[in-house]
Amino acid sequence: MARSKTVKLDIALFNRIKKCADVAGYSSAEEFIVHVLEKEMEKLEDADSDEEIARRLQGLGYID
Repeated sequence: MARSKTVKLDIALFNRIKKCADVAGYSSAEEFIVHVLEKEMEKLEDADSDEEIARRLQGLGYID
């Protein structure tokens, strides 16, 4: 059985996510979020090293 964890998002961000999910035809904002995160994680997991992952995250603006 899959376990879940709650993540808190700013309401404005969640509303933007919900709008995108609706337009894209997802059944819920949660389904959209999971799909987007899985796609991004696949990209990062294809990296050869921790350093490459860090460079990619830095390039995306997620880390300084």
